[in-house]
Amino acid sequence: MTLSMRQLLFWVGITLVVITGGYYYGRILLYRWKSIQLDQELQINPIRSLGIIMDGNRRWAKAHGFKPWIGHRQGIEPVKAVVRFCIEKNIEQVTLYTWSLENFKRPHEEQTFLFTILAQEIKSKEFEQLCAQGVRIRFIGDSTKFPIQLRDMIREIEEKTIAYTRLTMNLLFCYGGQQEILAAVQRLYDERRLIHNAPQPDITAEELEHALWSTGVQDPDLIIRTGGCVRLSNFLLYKAAYSELYFLDCYWPEVTEHHLIDAALHYVRCKRRFGQ
Repeated sequence: MTLSMRQLLFWVGITLVVITGGYYYGRILLYRWKSIQLDQELQINPIRSLGIIMDGNRRWAKAHGFKPWIGHRQGIEPVKAVVRFCIEKNIEQVTLYTWSLENFKRPHEEQTFLFTILAQEIKSKEFEQLCAQGVRIRFIGDSTKFPIQLRDMIREIEEKTIAYTRLTMNLLFCYGGQQEILAAVQRLYDERRLIHNAPQPDITAEELEHALWSTGVQDPDLIIRTGGCVRLSNFLLYKAAYSELYFLDCYWPEVTEHHLIDAALHYVRCKRRFGQ
């Protein structure tokens, strides 16, 4: 029996649906199993602090024919996925590289658009729902560089969420790791210079930690970077000494919970020796 062209195309279509549908649901089942596996391993080797370098927004936008700053808006959805993931996996802190001091070299139009997005997100109902889950928000960076139009909102959201303990979300904003260390050393030097006659003790690690912009931020157990680049790009240089690093080739707007599960599984299976 011969098939007409229309019948042939119909059965080819059915076959493709079965194959692609099977692949789709197969991946869902696979990552459900991986998530259960991860839950078990996190009981033995928990992730307390997660750091993420969100790279590739502009390149994602360019690849899809959009203006560069459209990628920043698209990058909001993965942030929500990260928060859900951290709450589900009992991760205490997540630190997101939001805007570096070097980013001020970018076009003024892009800066304005990104700061507008940030202001809109802080005022949004979704952000309120996020806070209602017990998420504390902190902005970490050179506060003298915070855009004037955002300073009141930043202060308000930090004060509003200061007592929340389910998850702390640290947003590195107007931040640079080298600049942070330099500013901390300068602060300690200035404090000591005020005491003219007293002998000056050595600076301790505790004093330096307290002088950092990121004081109170836990050293990341795991740092994830997207975008295909293999570097830290001035991210928490003082605190990343023993962090496990996990690099993804995809752009930040493409990140899903599946990527986070794979990264976390990589971490829990590592043996961290801390120089021993």
